[in-house]
Amino acid sequence: MLSLTERHWSPYVAGVVIGLLQIPAFLLVDTALGASSSFVTAGGWIASLFDPAAAQIDYFAKYMNGTKYFWQSALVIGIALGAFLSATMSSSRRASFSPAWTRMTGATSLWSRMATGFAGGFVLLLGARIAGGCTSGHGISGMAQLAVGSTVAVAAMFAGGILTAAMFKKV
Repeated sequence: MLSLTERHWSPYVAGVVIGLLQIPAFLLVDTALGASSSFVTAGGWIASLFDPAAAQIDYFAKYMNGTKYFWQSALVIGIALGAFLSATMSSSRRASFSPAWTRMTGATSLWSRMATGFAGGFVLLLGARIAGGCTSGHGISGMAQLAVGSTVAVAAMFAGGILTAAMFKKV
């Protein structure tokens, strides 16, 4: 039996569990697993606090109406809480950055690491929105549906990951 107190799960078992989550997602909410849409939902709601007209912008309106977008926001919050609980309960916390990261970016202070991470996350999310979905949306949900666009996106993700790993290895 898998437990949150274990230091790590088998990647095969974890993959099967994540894959099986597609079934209730489609049956109960009529949507696939994904995360990047939740940031648009949150952005739309935050913008509408300052200007209610923001909710009328077509791009925001699409992501602010419908159960599936709120469900995806709950999914993202649950992923973060689950990761924190699992790391805490299994006593598997580790250093928040690697020496390779410091050598590569030159970021040594907490604030410079946070700024670099925020900038990288922003670029990643921008790319996810341009690509019509994030790594979880394309890699898990799109591949499960045998979507051609997701197959191309996942191939590009792997290529980018390999290039990045090669770049870090040289540092």
